[in-house]
Amino acid sequence: MKQGLSLRVSQHLALTPQLQQSIRLLQLSTLELSQEVDQMLDENPFLELSEDRAEREDYGLSQADTPVSEGDRDSEFASAAPLPDMGSSTVSSTSSDEDNAPLGGDEGIDWDGDGSTEMAPDDGEWGVDAKARANNLNADDEKDATELARSQESLQAFLHRQALGLRLCAEDSAALRFLIESLNDDGYLEEPLEDLARTLNPRDLEQLDELVHHFTVALRLLHSLEPVGVGARNLGECLQLQLRAQLRELEDEGGDPDVFEATEVALRICQQPMELLAKRDIKRLVQLGVGSDALVREAIALIARLEPKPGRRFIDVERNIVVPDVLVLQVPNTNKTAQPKFRVMLNPDVMPRLKVHDIYANVLRNHRGGKDSAGHAALQQRLQEARWFIKNIQQRFDTILRVSTAIVDRQKSFFTHGELAMRPLVLREIADELGLHESTISRVTTAKYMATPFGTFELKYFFGSGLGTESGGNASSTAVRALIKQFIGAESAKKPLSDNQISEMLKEQGIECARRTVAKYREGLKIAPASLRKAL
Repeated sequence: MKQGLSLRVSQHLALTPQLQQSIRLLQLSTLELSQEVDQMLDENPFLELSEDRAEREDYGLSQADTPVSEGDRDSEFASAAPLPDMGSSTVSSTSSDEDNAPLGGDEGIDWDGDGSTEMAPDDGEWGVDAKARANNLNADDEKDATELARSQESLQAFLHRQALGLRLCAEDSAALRFLIESLNDDGYLEEPLEDLARTLNPRDLEQLDELVHHFTVALRLLHSLEPVGVGARNLGECLQLQLRAQLRELEDEGGDPDVFEATEVALRICQQPMELLAKRDIKRLVQLGVGSDALVREAIALIARLEPKPGRRFIDVERNIVVPDVLVLQVPNTNKTAQPKFRVMLNPDVMPRLKVHDIYANVLRNHRGGKDSAGHAALQQRLQEARWFIKNIQQRFDTILRVSTAIVDRQKSFFTHGELAMRPLVLREIADELGLHESTISRVTTAKYMATPFGTFELKYFFGSGLGTESGGNASSTAVRALIKQFIGAESAKKPLSDNQISEMLKEQGIECARRTVAKYREGLKIAPASLRKAL
């Protein structure tokens, strides 16, 4: 084998630690960003929260239409590739036999900058325009929505409180507590009693049988607690528990005999396979001797008023709270004939207001010399890291604002008339308009929310494919879904619209939409087929 030396010229686009952090912060949700800020505040002594409101009110709104420089454009195209691990500092734009140089640990990260930005000696300019976790309530006894959600009583706590009123022996009381803690969020007991007993590691079969006996007694006690139906092993048992409770109440109060009979028929229906009830197969239920046709219809209507998930109302509502990143407000217009105008602004409640600690930075600046030069260099690196973190957060919100403003400009009809006026929009259109890469738009629109006059939506909601129309244009899939929902909302309960009929109605509106597409959109809207929407 002949050995030799050769030169090869290739281009490499370096992803500096600053750019890697910028890309990572861009794709974080509001909650993840808050956690990232908290972690950085704990780790970096040069970073602190600022209590002073910054001078810029709109936080980058004036720079929303600033042309993108060539350097920033190269950075955006670099972000199109999958985000590399922090152990790699470069991404090759052409094929090369050489491996990327590793960054190593934190010691290998150089926060001195890439030379594109001059670091001013005054660190006071690094203030960011928002407050991280401000609470507008001043009274000590008032709580915000999140605190109220945390204070909501859980299903387990509600059941334990009821169990205190039962006179039980120590074994049955412990078994009841164990079953209560084994319930899922819907109030169901998913695991069999024997499996639950085995988790306690019984010594022998006799002890296992004793545990199962205590669990059986505890299960009957659990079924007697509120809400009715809690502790059921399946849907059928849950409905039966509620119907038996209604029968006991009718017996005690001497209720209407017809209602009593319909409740008994409903109980027999719930003892049959649940598929018959789901399909509302009245003919089959009558053949099984459950009851007459009229009674079966009345019983199914009675079952529909029961609660299939007894623990639903105890589920923590905090998980349903969505804090918007962007606010869209309609600007008052004195000219009523003119088109309405909208103002796009960032939500100040989700924007961290950060700055560099002036005292620490000045001390470090005034003591550049000294014996411990290595320690001084490490602190200088942490200071530079704090500066870049603030800048990257500011850039993140500026990018979100630019993308949101472009979306509002493209979807003005939605903000005026609602989702029926939504127009087709893809990521590429916004990327080309702003001079960003399509992957950047995807990161910005993921897990970011916009508050509009019609509700709060994820930014991705405003993007959708188009369906052909007779005029040669396109109709947004979001608008088509809204139209389908409107058709179904106005249908006759006795004669609901089939997917084929909806497809024909859309064609009358000039929208080409096949029956299978209608079925896909209807299922996406969680609307049952026509056979299940038909009133009995």
